[in-house]
Amino acid sequence: MGADAKTAMKVEMTEAAAKRIAKIVADEPGKIALRISVEGGGCSGFSYKFDLVDGRNDDDVAIEKDGATLLVDDLSLVYMGGSVVDFVDDLMGQSFQIKNPNAVAGCGCGTSFSI
Repeated sequence: MGADAKTAMKVEMTEAAAKRIAKIVADEPGKIALRISVEGGGCSGFSYKFDLVDGRNDDDVAIEKDGATLLVDDLSLVYMGGSVVDFVDDLMGQSFQIKNPNAVAGCGCGTSFSI
């Protein structure tokens, strides 16, 4: 795999996302990370699923920052490569947002996309 392919398969998280993940996990006994996965369905073809988990799977890629761990499985990584996970707290509310360069379309819910 060339350097460009490795970079494309990477997922990053912002400092705001890391702080929020660390806080959520600290408040949930037994949970160690936030898992983001891509599933078929949703308004635009694919949707993101967020879960607090108590362990890692063999195919998980761990993204760690500032004491927070984000897990993405190999299959989801194919659709999320190059993405940045952010946490936004504004007048519209609080939410994790994924800036995915692979998505060619999205919808108003913010968790559904197409490739």
